[in-house]
Amino acid sequence: MSDSSSSAELAVRLRALLSGMAPGDRLPSSRDLVQRYRVGPVTVSQAIAALAAEGAVITRPGSGTFVAPRARAGAAVADTAWQTVALTDRAVDTRSLTDALGPPSAGTIMLDGGYLHRSLQATRALTAALGRAGRRPDAWDRAPAAGLSPLRAVFATMAGGGVTPDDVLITAGGQSALSMAFRAIAGPGNPVLMESPTYPGAMAAARAAGLSPVPVPMDADGLRPDLLAEAFELTRARVLYCQPAHHNPTGAVLAPERRRQVVEVARAAGAFVIEDDFARHLGHGGPVPPPLVAADRDGTVVHLTSLTKPAAPSLRIGALIARGPVMARLRAVRLVDDFFVTRPLQEAALELVSSPAWERHLRTLATALRERRGELAAAIARELPGWTITRVPTGGLHLWVRLPDGLSDPAVAGAARQFGVAVSAGSRYFATEVPAAWLRLGFAATADTAELVEGVRRLARVG
Repeated sequence: MSDSSSSAELAVRLRALLSGMAPGDRLPSSRDLVQRYRVGPVTVSQAIAALAAEGAVITRPGSGTFVAPRARAGAAVADTAWQTVALTDRAVDTRSLTDALGPPSAGTIMLDGGYLHRSLQATRALTAALGRAGRRPDAWDRAPAAGLSPLRAVFATMAGGGVTPDDVLITAGGQSALSMAFRAIAGPGNPVLMESPTYPGAMAAARAAGLSPVPVPMDADGLRPDLLAEAFELTRARVLYCQPAHHNPTGAVLAPERRRQVVEVARAAGAFVIEDDFARHLGHGGPVPPPLVAADRDGTVVHLTSLTKPAAPSLRIGALIARGPVMARLRAVRLVDDFFVTRPLQEAALELVSSPAWERHLRTLATALRERRGELAAAIARELPGWTITRVPTGGLHLWVRLPDGLSDPAVAGAARQFGVAVSAGSRYFATEVPAAWLRLGFAATADTAELVEGVRRLARVG
């Protein structure tokens, strides 16, 4: 085992060692473990910490690490059945967010997932930004509830139009922003209109807030304003959730003439538009249309965006943009939820987006995503000619692929896993009936384009 080996692998070996020891026995010293397993001190420290967290060992500073007492055979099992009654019927449905097939096994090619592979993340720039942020004398002070003023100014500039820093509320990523917006705007039992198909996380957040998702069909130009007007009239909904730019999962961009229509239809219904602009920095090199909020003057649009997708999964920094009483409501929800977003992460985000490295990263990322999109599309056309790519997107991280008649997307996803490739069944993206069988295939979570091509070859073996 080399110094670069993972602490997880060392933890596996140490568990085997513990199985032959008695409770209270002292483990070899860290120095002995370094020599025995040929790892670095940091790896040993991380492995011991993991074992301590799961209760397998007890660490005593100055004395060493000892085998923890084991659970007694035949010990009484806790009876938590009473909780079923106490919790009533407010279950949180996460099925659309989790893979019914379970975690992929090691070596699985990931054509599923919504985050960048480590090789595409802004890791180096983030590390430098976090270091600079940590050296600030006020780095660990309490942050304002609305977020750091300079960071709010950055998001206001990204949105454009007449957006000001006072219109911005910093959030702990996009999913948190979605949850806050749904709970702030609509009450339990109310309908919420959504594009069909749509992002499963939005459906889950809406349902957790007690709302009922109502699908509104799309076509090649995005959400259909005519059917949107009918849906508002029939349901009396007061919220529309939509993704006008590089829609997940279809990749559609709302047509220019429809952008104004969608906002006007919502305004006429006395409703809010929650604009999810998750792909603002995930373009493939061409122009990205300005967000709907940039042209909104009446507070109809509540805009949300995030730095998580283009930077790294753990940079959980996003923003909500709103005007009028709805912003006061959102700020109240923030105070009740968690007071403020952790300041060091806000400072690091500010350092990141204010540095020249950020723009360089976005240019490099756009080129890489465009190349990967092309490689995946070409491989599908070559290896799976019966599968139809509905559109080649100009941004985002996925292709939306229709399966031949007679194939079931959950069945294909399950069979693909047997061949070592993970894909996302299209039925997860529909709130009600599924009109056909699709798969969402990602091109950003693999190590390189060669792995993308190999993933398609494996898919071809499914049938």
